[in-house]
Amino acid sequence: MNNPMQMINQIRQNPAQFLGGLNLPQNIMNDPNAIIQHLMNSGKISQADYDRAVNMAKQMGMKI
Repeated sequence: MNNPMQMINQIRQNPAQFLGGLNLPQNIMNDPNAIIQHLMNSGKISQADYDRAVNMAKQMGMKI
């Protein structure tokens, strides 16, 4: 999925399905910070990826 708005809509509509595809441990599913840390530690996202996502969300008016 290369359209950020499609991804955001998918997350909003069914967050469990979206997160399920990331193979996250069950014990962190309700902790956004732990999820981000796990994805960084496992190499699925980089700090630069995270920073870009945060900046994009801020540009769209989201409070982070």
